[in-house]
Amino acid sequence: MTLARVDQQGSTLTIMNANPARRGALSPDLYAAIREALERAQDPKVRAIIFASEGGFFCSGGDLNTLKERAGLSLEQRRAKVQELHDLVAGLRAAPVPIIAAVEGGAAGAGLSLALACDMIVATQGAKFTASYVKAGVVPDAGLTSALSRMLPRQLVSEMCLLARSVAAGRLADLGVVNLIAEDPLAEAQALADTFAKGPRKAQGIIKGLVSSAYELSETEQLVAEREAMIRAVVDTEAQIGITAFLGKQTPEYP
Repeated sequence: MTLARVDQQGSTLTIMNANPARRGALSPDLYAAIREALERAQDPKVRAIIFASEGGFFCSGGDLNTLKERAGLSLEQRRAKVQELHDLVAGLRAAPVPIIAAVEGGAAGAGLSLALACDMIVATQGAKFTASYVKAGVVPDAGLTSALSRMLPRQLVSEMCLLARSVAAGRLADLGVVNLIAEDPLAEAQALADTFAKGPRKAQGIIKGLVSSAYELSETEQLVAEREAMIRAVVDTEAQIGITAFLGKQTPEYP
């Protein structure tokens, strides 16, 4: 039984986490599906990725049985296992197309990290977001503390990580972390993906990179990054199409 797969509808890839028996827990199949989607996203025909799940829960994070088994591994083996997950998070952030998380039920532990690694989040009203690590006596990984600290006040990050208190999707929407509350997150994510498909693919990828680098670079460094991106973008075919359409008060049709 495959616990994850990559579906394609038009120009949109969907990473489908199909592990409802364990509330979407991490699995080798999910890792493989994420890698497959990231590789296929290099194709210019792909315009967006949706990350969703079956069974009513986005991802509950690491399987505790698996984590218990890792205690018998060497330090280097344990490091390699965690690094594998970290590489996937980095890959989601660096993907050339926008990624939308469609969250039902909730996202916990590393599942929360994966959701936050996406560019946009659509969630059900009742979805809960939980940094659940401390409940099992372990600590956050997969970039969770980094992502949360960029998005939320320190006191709330401490509450989530030290007490493992769940935060409702509605509260995170008020704080700007969740983009949209919807009864059917997958359908709304597909609508967003369709919007991206009509836009300039290369420009969207560059913008995604600039948004990410803005959290890492100094203001001076970011200004340089924006300058260098702009002087190249303005001579690109996409810019010529977009500028011409805008000046003619028409809707641009990008290749």
